[in-house]
Amino acid sequence: MRKENIPYKIYLNESEMPKAWYNMRADMKQKPAPLLNPATRQPMKAEELAGVFCRDLIAQELDNDTAYFEIPEEIRNFYKMYRPSPLVRAYCLEEKLDTPAKIYYKFEGNNTSGSHKLNSAIAQAYYAKKQGLKGVTTETGAGQWGTALSMACSYFDLDCKVYMVKCSYEQKPFRREVMRTYGASVTPSPSVETEIGRKILAQHPGTTGSLGCAISEAVEKAVTSDGYRYVLGSVLNQVLLHQSVIGLETKAALDKFHIEPDIIIGCAGGGSNLGGLIAPFMGEKLRGEKDYRIIAVEPASCPSFTRGVYAYDFCDTGMVCPLAKMYTLGCDFIPSANHAGGLRYHGMSSTLSELYHQGLMEAVSVKQTEVFEAAEYFARVEGILPAPESSHAIRAAIDEALKCKETGEEKTIVFGLTGTGYFDMVAYEKYHNGDMTDHIPTDEELATYRAKLPMGH
Repeated sequence: MRKENIPYKIYLNESEMPKAWYNMRADMKQKPAPLLNPATRQPMKAEELAGVFCRDLIAQELDNDTAYFEIPEEIRNFYKMYRPSPLVRAYCLEEKLDTPAKIYYKFEGNNTSGSHKLNSAIAQAYYAKKQGLKGVTTETGAGQWGTALSMACSYFDLDCKVYMVKCSYEQKPFRREVMRTYGASVTPSPSVETEIGRKILAQHPGTTGSLGCAISEAVEKAVTSDGYRYVLGSVLNQVLLHQSVIGLETKAALDKFHIEPDIIIGCAGGGSNLGGLIAPFMGEKLRGEKDYRIIAVEPASCPSFTRGVYAYDFCDTGMVCPLAKMYTLGCDFIPSANHAGGLRYHGMSSTLSELYHQGLMEAVSVKQTEVFEAAEYFARVEGILPAPESSHAIRAAIDEALKCKETGEEKTIVFGLTGTGYFDMVAYEKYHNGDMTDHIPTDEELATYRAKLPMGH
């Protein structure tokens, strides 16, 4: 079965773990557009963000020039509980597909949260504790970020208030209970706990919620609670910075065996996993040192890159957050409740949006039933039950490997396996029972949201 002398799993030693996060923006000639104050439409200043975010995280968020940020020792020590994570050669998948392609995946599911989200959660909790805060608030979609943050807050004895998208709250009760086990409070969003939640419920009775709704509630709770700040699991520059540990480890593992990837694939919702995985490779591309084909994979039901517009938009449905220039469907957009993955955000990281706009990466959208077909195939062949989010990348990786079979090209494919799907069995059940459908928004539907963009497009 093994075609060459490459291990099934490539591990780094603890001493080889990254000691600094890498900031892609430092190597971008055209920087991402700044966050704007929604009232003045001027670039947000650090002091304006201080009531919402932690002090040190604001510095990371706004820094476009520092290439590397040292990872504090306390965070690195926590990382050692589950990092370095393995880079796996998918020999079994290659054989089943009968492809000349060489397939690798970076597996981030070997921690209790079951995903890559812990990489940033522990960092954000650390800086909140360092600032002397009582606690933090956040939103979560599929529940991976909320789970990771509850673990990190428990470690640092911080209070954690989570607003969970209502349809996920109802579909994934066990994910909710893991958060509560770690001491977090979990509220289905939109809720009657906040002013913005009550407003959204009045405007959209019976809504199943969205990340945009949950963000609005979490921000309101933070700014109205003494000693609290808001933290976010994706989209922001600071999150992509922390997640760069994924890509830095991936590159170090590949370099160990002199492996050069041709194609790098990541699922894309808000951008945390994708941005983290591609960071050092994109850095080489930006500096003109090497070239890679980088593919973002998003759901056809929430196609920010492939059908959104590049414009300033609110980061949240309640329109209380700053404006970000990004590929967006419109902040009022609420994905179909039938969509089972966590890639439900109406927009996309401003950094990744600028890279995509410059043509430095490409994007594809995939249907939900095709995603779960790939997930089931992967589980049966490679022995890991993948998260629905990760399965978008699996779908694209399989498709690229099959293209290599047709052409005979021996390309090396690397994709991110962001986590496990053990809390997503309701979705798997719908797929197996034939109840899962592919909801794809119409052009007319998207046009109604686009028409409401605050600064046009």
